[in-house]
Amino acid sequence: MSTVSALSHLTLTAPTAHLLSETLSFYSLLGFKIVSTTPPLSSNGNAHQEAWLHLYPPVNQNEPEPAKAGLGFTLRVVVEEQKGFDEDRWKDSIEAKFYRLKAEQHVKDAAWGCFVVSDIKDIQTILDEEKHPYASNAWQPTNESDLLAQTIPFTGTTAELSGPAPVCLLTYDPLGNLLTFTDRATPFGVAKATPKRTTTPPNKHKRQLSLGPRQPVSAADFDAVLSEIGEKKKRIGVLTSGGDSSGMNAAVRSITRYALQKGCIPYAIYEGYQGLVDGGDNIKQLGWEDVRGLLAVGGTSIGTARCAAFRTREGRLTAVFNLIKNGIDALIVCGGDGSLTGADMLRAEWKGLVDELVEAGRVTADECEHLREDLTIVGLVGSIDNDMSSTDITIGAFTALHRICEAVDSLTSTALSHQRAFVVEVMGRHCGWLGLMAAIAVGADWVFLPERPPPLDTARYGEDWEKEMCDTIMQYRAMGNRKSIVLVCEGAIDRQLNPIKADDVRKILSERLGLDTRVTTLGHVQRGGTPCAYDRFLATVQGVEAVDAVLRSKPGMPAPMIGMSQNKIISVPLMDAVKLTHAVAEAIGQKDFARAMELRDPDFTSAYDAYIESTLLGGPGARKVEDGKQLRIAIICTGAPAGGMNAATRIAARLCLNRGHVPLAIRNGFSGLVNDEVSPLSWQDVVGWQVRGGSELGTNRDHPCPLPGGPAIAPKGSDKYVDLGMIAYSLQKHDVEGLLIIGGFEAYTSQLVLTHARKTYPAFCIPMVQLPATVSNNVPGTDYSIGSDTALNAIVEACDRIKTSANASRKRVFVVEVQGGNCGYLATVGGLISGATTVYIPEEGINISTLQADIQHLCRRYTAEDRRGIPNEGRVILRSELVSTDTYTTDVISRILRAEGKGLFDSRTAVLGHLQQGGVPSPLDRIRATRLAVNCVNWLEQTANDARILSSTPSACGSSVKKGRVHTTSSSTSCVIGIRGAQIVFTPVADIYKEADIKTRRGKDEWWMYLKGLIRILSKYEFEEREDEGERVELLKLRK
Repeated sequence: MSTVSALSHLTLTAPTAHLLSETLSFYSLLGFKIVSTTPPLSSNGNAHQEAWLHLYPPVNQNEPEPAKAGLGFTLRVVVEEQKGFDEDRWKDSIEAKFYRLKAEQHVKDAAWGCFVVSDIKDIQTILDEEKHPYASNAWQPTNESDLLAQTIPFTGTTAELSGPAPVCLLTYDPLGNLLTFTDRATPFGVAKATPKRTTTPPNKHKRQLSLGPRQPVSAADFDAVLSEIGEKKKRIGVLTSGGDSSGMNAAVRSITRYALQKGCIPYAIYEGYQGLVDGGDNIKQLGWEDVRGLLAVGGTSIGTARCAAFRTREGRLTAVFNLIKNGIDALIVCGGDGSLTGADMLRAEWKGLVDELVEAGRVTADECEHLREDLTIVGLVGSIDNDMSSTDITIGAFTALHRICEAVDSLTSTALSHQRAFVVEVMGRHCGWLGLMAAIAVGADWVFLPERPPPLDTARYGEDWEKEMCDTIMQYRAMGNRKSIVLVCEGAIDRQLNPIKADDVRKILSERLGLDTRVTTLGHVQRGGTPCAYDRFLATVQGVEAVDAVLRSKPGMPAPMIGMSQNKIISVPLMDAVKLTHAVAEAIGQKDFARAMELRDPDFTSAYDAYIESTLLGGPGARKVEDGKQLRIAIICTGAPAGGMNAATRIAARLCLNRGHVPLAIRNGFSGLVNDEVSPLSWQDVVGWQVRGGSELGTNRDHPCPLPGGPAIAPKGSDKYVDLGMIAYSLQKHDVEGLLIIGGFEAYTSQLVLTHARKTYPAFCIPMVQLPATVSNNVPGTDYSIGSDTALNAIVEACDRIKTSANASRKRVFVVEVQGGNCGYLATVGGLISGATTVYIPEEGINISTLQADIQHLCRRYTAEDRRGIPNEGRVILRSELVSTDTYTTDVISRILRAEGKGLFDSRTAVLGHLQQGGVPSPLDRIRATRLAVNCVNWLEQTANDARILSSTPSACGSSVKKGRVHTTSSSTSCVIGIRGAQIVFTPVADIYKEADIKTRRGKDEWWMYLKGLIRILSKYEFEEREDEGERVELLKLRK
């Protein structure tokens, strides 16, 4: 008698809960039913999660009930998480197995089971519908003797084999187990199986599969199963409300994909709060591919609408009902102050509204048990006006500024041609940010803001702002200006709160000054268009932070608003920010304009002061220095050109002139200095420089020659050094008392050399400050360099066009080479905001393993799209110009991709080159240049005054320094200005040397490196979507 009488069950092991879910889905399609689940046995929920499935045999109505229940096959699937498990490698191994299977290569895996089916075509149909790869075997013996020769008993005859129909089908389950299906009754015979059940116990390796009506486990069933196995998934609704702004779609994309990565279920709520009230099809679950392509699309694809119903309690009650019915327990709202106030109101009333729904019987206590106490709310500020307090910038504001600057830059050409005046109306009902920043960026002659009504010089003009404006414009005309640009915010007022309209300004200029004046109202042009680089970055990183805020949230915590302070993402209490925002409007209404300016962020006030001081020659904003404290400040550009260099030079020169200093232009870098190409700058010399790319002063890589024993430097592209003695002589000849160096890493190492040489050359014992300007953003001591945003916008524009071409070709991957030298900033941030699949940067390098993993990822993505019937997406990979140049050039990488794609995808290259350095500077670079230049002039003033010698004294090299001269050897008087986190800082060049990698010309600790991981997340490296049945949302197709 046999010791083993029957098979109890088989156990399959899944390394993750996600793969458990996929396995349950796969076997449910084959007819298995989930009969039991077991919650985690460990306290952390990471081990021994399991589910039991049973395959019921075909039903024979003639058999007694016990016989029906007693036969079948049981399968146990258990999760045993493995330490250091690499899901990417796992997926790659499964893809390789399927590849060998489809290529009809030798299959080495042993099948854990062979299922008997009455008709193998049924299995083919199931797998075809699911786009699940398989291979079929149509082998059949030529005659009966072929089988007899194997001395293995068989049943049936070869006559029973009908033509070339497959007799065996092979595939893999999600765990990589090989399964076979056959329509033969035994493993040794050729007789076909019949649906009739036998009374013999099932064979260990052969199971008769029941292929009645298929009832695969639904997504809801899986959620119920997984909620028993592990923690219930967070369901996050995302809605956009209020006025649309470019970047909202980028936020929806990052929220959706990051939420999926975090194991949450994202939902799109269409048409803002109106969709929340209406419910039904206005609330839909989002998948990975639903947000494809949104990054470059302006506005909001999920819609926004005004909703009167939501302002009523009954409307909010209906909204709560719809949230509960969809199981949504968190809401991310992207909108202005009104939208965020509505969200907080819903949160405050949540418990009472839920209780009311339960009492009315509209929902049950069970279905809202986990939603009963609290609704998680997180706010993102989407507004082109940038009118929210407690954050420096809002999503969409910089794109609107781009539209304004593009329009005004274009108007300037025609204004110059006809000597016209243009009055341009921009948006800004209660906030003048757009008007002010546009005025700085385009060099407008006058601007009207809600927070700061004219006149500016009340002592001179009283309430007569019209005369003040006319006097200012006539002053410019008398100096030789051929055009006049006046910007008017739509909410502009005078000091008595009377509105100032663009047409009123036009009449004044025409009648009083006789100028040919035209009005241009930009209107909703400012809202639309492709998001600029910064708005894509802002929306992406804030969307990620919003999901993290949802997961961090606890009952009772104030609803957070995600904001930005310089380069630092911040989270502040939502309603505190809203109250401060409303306080600005209240202050304006009370004519307390000083208070209104204070309530804006400090940068707003400093930007306004900078605009006034750089626009009005001798006006009320001028800060004249005392006699005897005037300085001769030299301005020099060195290194490669970068957008914003001219804007910085213009602001520095005009501030110097207004304060009584002498700005000296050093042309063509240090070689120009020793060639005596030095001259004072006048007010008119720098007219229009804010919109010009490159450097009007001229720049090159000529570098001061370091003294022996000085710091090691690695200048790039220098054929010869410039003699230090000649540089010192030239500075002394022109009596330079302060030096502003505008440039990149060459500027830093040049200043380092000059500082080290102070003991030898007294001419270098003056305050020196570097204003970082380079597209590479590789200057240590600062998070941003001017010029980098202009380069990023060039990269984004190019990649958008390249992806359009790649999408048209469907299966095409472009390898795009970008600048950056040995710093991967442009490639990394450019890759994040252009939706790149991956990036290659010098900090990490490239090796064969990297390429192999990326090729496998591309194969996996294109194969999955083919399997699911999704149109293929063109893709881009960004490569920094100096990464692994000896082996893996841009062309070599593209060739490898093309070869390894094996027809699944193609590859091409694109080298952007100097397109990233040229062109008109972006508005952000113009504003950053303005802000940093103002701080540099202030620092030079203060440092020089502190270093002024009160009595004759010997210098470090033994010579005498006259009384009243500026002389300093302190390391703190040679600095680099930088934006670090939420602060503007001045860091001595000697201190920065410790954190600089001189050989590779970049900083040792780069803040943006974490973004590389975010690129992988958003390009689906670390997420595998469950391919549930159901309609895709396809947001882009909904844009009619």
